[in-house]
Amino acid sequence: MSDKNGLAITLFGEILMADQLARSRLSKALPKGMELSHFSVLNHLDRANSERSPAQLAKTFHVTRGAMTNTLGKLELAGYVHIRPDWDDARRKMVAISPAGRRARDAALAGIAPMIGEIVDRLGEERVRAALPILRELRLRLDEDS
Repeated sequence: MSDKNGLAITLFGEILMADQLARSRLSKALPKGMELSHFSVLNHLDRANSERSPAQLAKTFHVTRGAMTNTLGKLELAGYVHIRPDWDDARRKMVAISPAGRRARDAALAGIAPMIGEIVDRLGEERVRAALPILRELRLRLDEDS
């Protein structure tokens, strides 16, 4: 195996392990009953500050439409999102975060912020800022290929 391949395998191994550990820790810090997928969708809708279709959300999160429909159904049942017909195409639906969804997202952020902040403190803000452009470019390159 070439040095370049070894480097790539080591990089992706570290990313995958960090992802697994981060998901585990985040899941434990979320409010009872909230899954990481729920938080991710609520956070996205809050930051986008506009409605999205289930298909758009599925594409954004790289999941099937069925998986997104399942997540949205749970969020709607909890009162965290509003789902309405698309006025231009009755076959489609549009999803928006509700006020209760914003409060749930804010509660989730309050629960995970100390854990995330501690990690940034331990790594050092300068090192985290230096890593962000590389991680962002890696994400964008991987997104191009999907």
